[in-house]
Amino acid sequence: MDDQNKKNSYDDFFHHNTSGQDDEGQGPHAQETVNEEPEQSKTSYYYSYGPFKSGELNQQQQAGNNDGASALSQSHASQGVVVTPPSQLRPFAPTQSSTSSGWQVKEPKRRTSFRAIFLSFLVGVLTVGSLMYAADRQNWFSSDQALGQATTTTQGVNTGAKAGDDGVVSTASDVVRPNNIAQIFEQSSPAVVKIETLVQQRSAGGNRGLLDDPFFRQFFGDEESGDTGSSPDSNQLVPSGMGTGFFFDSTGYILTNQHVLGDATEIQVTVQGYDKPLKAKKLGADYNLDLAVLKVEGENFPTLSLGSSEQIDIGDWVVAIGNPYGFDHTVTVGVLSAKERPISIQDEQGERKYEHLLQTDASINPGNSGGPLLNLKGEVIGINTAVSSQAQGIGFAIPTSTILANLDNLKANKEIPKAPAPYIGASLGEVTDEMVKQLGLPEKSGAIVQGVQLKSPAYMADLRQYDVIVGLDGTKYATTAKLIEQIQTKKVGDQVVLNIYRNGKAMDLTVEIGNKNDLG
Repeated sequence: MDDQNKKNSYDDFFHHNTSGQDDEGQGPHAQETVNEEPEQSKTSYYYSYGPFKSGELNQQQQAGNNDGASALSQSHASQGVVVTPPSQLRPFAPTQSSTSSGWQVKEPKRRTSFRAIFLSFLVGVLTVGSLMYAADRQNWFSSDQALGQATTTTQGVNTGAKAGDDGVVSTASDVVRPNNIAQIFEQSSPAVVKIETLVQQRSAGGNRGLLDDPFFRQFFGDEESGDTGSSPDSNQLVPSGMGTGFFFDSTGYILTNQHVLGDATEIQVTVQGYDKPLKAKKLGADYNLDLAVLKVEGENFPTLSLGSSEQIDIGDWVVAIGNPYGFDHTVTVGVLSAKERPISIQDEQGERKYEHLLQTDASINPGNSGGPLLNLKGEVIGINTAVSSQAQGIGFAIPTSTILANLDNLKANKEIPKAPAPYIGASLGEVTDEMVKQLGLPEKSGAIVQGVQLKSPAYMADLRQYDVIVGLDGTKYATTAKLIEQIQTKKVGDQVVLNIYRNGKAMDLTVEIGNKNDLG
């Protein structure tokens, strides 16, 4: 096999992309610029997020009706049949069957004696009387005894009082579902706001990037796909999207998702009790965390308190409030389905990788992004962010553990420090049966080096393309994923020994773990 065919054969099996040759292009280090990434989450197209686009709902409904009518007419037209809907429907009722002979048997009447009736009456009186006496003595119908509910009070929390009482939320348990959803909504809703973004109107026929992709438009709307037929004013602002946020500080600080804001030219916030939307200023925002803080002028705004996402358990009830598809202040209820979920979503700026997400089956839709996910105390335990695009009841929220760790920097518009990202600077692929033969390996195990990044820790340690890493510090790892996972458990600056095969010979290389964030 010549060199070109050999390279093509390897490319079929490598699942980590390379980014070209190094700057020198000569000598033993003439490799491709690479880095390793574990596959810890599902493919990005499984999930979607984003502000709701006006007109999306009507288009989806019209498309659904047209598709259904077209499919029905085509099916019958192919058979030459004209279908006429029934003019009247009637409920099904079973008919009474008749005997085959037509004869009916008349039963003789039976007389009931007065004695039997009187005895039955006495038995009934004794039974009812006994039950009433037992219920009264044992408090069978007392709410405290029957349900065993205990009223607990936390900060701003009490039993399920209706509107107009002391304005607190109940944490009392219920045998069917939480009995305080109305109180949670009444107290939390004023602090939840609708966020609308506006951008400079684009010229007709301009490049819309991912918005021209049919798959992308199904989540973000495509009402802007047509030509307006007029010359647009470059200074005119047009609606871009809509999402949700909430006040966490009474002086006008609002928390939401970064993707809700995007590259908006102007941000308007609709607050309950105000006749007109308020203009908001974007303070800190972080793409990787997908968090942002806004500020509106004013004071004494209603707020939501940030609770602990660590203290809520899987199966606990949660409440989501937002503006899905433009329906203001919609409340949905569900349970916490899981914790520590990692997912990835592709957008215009690249691939956004989420970690430590909360999963819930409370309904979340476009427009819910940035809204609060609440516990039964009315505390925020997460920010609704994404939803599975191929399932129902699989939504995700950024936990407050992530929010609280970065909120001060976002509020002060400071750069979010990045956590150390251990790496060695090599792109790794799976070993195949063909590689075992060509490279003289003793077995099908380990990870083959597809390329090495210039001046990376792997480059400085003389790791080369087509080396096969079979172990780390003397421990063997059969797959690429396991090896990368182990490398990422190390700390920046640690010295590790790579057990490799080169040209059929076993070797050891000492590598110092680097920080991927230093790449810039």
